[in-house]
Amino acid sequence: MDHADAVPVAELLDERRHLLDVACWMLGDSREAETVVAEAYRRWYGLPDAKRGQIAVPRYWLAKTAGAICLGLLARPSRGATEKDAERDRTKATLEEEVGRVLLDALDSLSPAEWAAFVLHDAFGTTSDAVAGLVGRPEPECAELADRAGRSLRTRRSHSTPPEVHDLVARTVRQACVDGDAELLGSLLCPDATAFFDGGGKVRALNRPVHGSRQVAHSLLTLLARHPRTALATHPVNGCTGLIARYGHQVAAVISFDIAERRVAQVWVVLNPDKLRSWNQNQNQPPAPGPWP
Repeated sequence: MDHADAVPVAELLDERRHLLDVACWMLGDSREAETVVAEAYRRWYGLPDAKRGQIAVPRYWLAKTAGAICLGLLARPSRGATEKDAERDRTKATLEEEVGRVLLDALDSLSPAEWAAFVLHDAFGTTSDAVAGLVGRPEPECAELADRAGRSLRTRRSHSTPPEVHDLVARTVRQACVDGDAELLGSLLCPDATAFFDGGGKVRALNRPVHGSRQVAHSLLTLLARHPRTALATHPVNGCTGLIARYGHQVAAVISFDIAERRVAQVWVVLNPDKLRSWNQNQNQPPAPGPWP
């Protein structure tokens, strides 16, 4: 290393932390991230001195290289879909408080290339041309993907709904579902509303988000169709008014809402029996309501 390669220690450490964050976001495994970063630096120092000197921003080159290594790992057949899902789950658990559920659920449906486009562009500030070169897609397409994901996150963070408004909307949603009123329910949803159904692979639930007010209304009315042994009631969920659906005395679904400008922007439906276990074991719950009128 000559004097031209000298870098302040704070910059070195920050750069390494940045690369580890990129790799961990993409792989969901801190140990693999360490290996990826080591390989990225190995490739950096494997460049001829002259070529290394031509790279204006080494940090971006290293991030692009680390991302490419991650994509290669994600594409390996030996990793298998189950392992990839587990890694994403670990990433979600680590980052959920930082970036919010909307974005993470959106990221869950992305391909490795799309995941890389958002992570590198929006989360780590990599230039659009560098992201396009990494994921092998046109620059406008990469930019559009990153912008769409960013808008979802900003929508979730930018709206604050007073509790009394949230309560009123949730109760009206319940009544629309009880009455099977698709028109009323649709009017309570944002035009670009999204519903997420978490079945955990344990029940036959929708495994993709549903988009659009009509489609979301239809999916909710189908899920909550009237039955002699079913009941739907309002109940606090995550500190706000949500809905609980019971089959007999068993909680079968817990539904929460993100509300923007007096309409429902996102619907979260938990159907996974494992996640509902605490609801069904909680002896302090109110008695199960009777069937829908």
